[in-house]
Amino acid sequence: MGNCEQCIIRQFNALKSLTKDELIRISGCKTTKTIKKGEIIFDEGDILNGVYCIKDGICKLSKLSQNGKDQIVKIAVKGDLMGQRSLVTDESSNLQAVALKDMEVCFLPKSEIVKDLENNTKFTFDLLKSMANDLKEADDIIVNMAQKSVRQRLAETLIYINDNFGTNPDGTLSVLLSREDYANIVGTATESAIRVLSQFKKEKLISTSGKFLKIENLQALKRIE
Repeated sequence: MGNCEQCIIRQFNALKSLTKDELIRISGCKTTKTIKKGEIIFDEGDILNGVYCIKDGICKLSKLSQNGKDQIVKIAVKGDLMGQRSLVTDESSNLQAVALKDMEVCFLPKSEIVKDLENNTKFTFDLLKSMANDLKEADDIIVNMAQKSVRQRLAETLIYINDNFGTNPDGTLSVLLSREDYANIVGTATESAIRVLSQFKKEKLISTSGKFLKIENLQALKRIE
């Protein structure tokens, strides 16, 4: 088990603002977990009592809507903190987190981090900036749902995955999402997502290799309106 003060991952989130002594103290009470692909890290309605720092892997954060469909609101990656709201509120989790790949996560208990929120203003400010960015992303999702077609939203999702997570050696997107996942990201029925992906394939914008997708014409995807 690594020490927080020596972990390079903290440079990607608010933990970078903690002092060496604060990191050493937190490191002594954190727990590290290995999460298998498809496993739930935490569920909607859970009381988290701390934050999860992603040391390796990728997961989807989603919320169950009233009609029983999941809406994926974020794909969290190595370096992200999850459950930050639990540090400033006693509310239960608003989202479910499920691993898309095998993951390694560190759980940092709220009881320890609250001390740093009270004493280290730079850490507090960085955490607030991160939460504000999450709100901005949520605003963007709402606007996209209202103003953009399924074709546009699906094209943007493919471009986002390509730009942020890269490709396998054969050129396919490195993050394997189910057709249902794509539907849940863009906020449509699974059948609609399958139909649009089939259209993209006919238009030679993408190709498929088993369950994996490969972008064949990135510029044309970017031009979809």
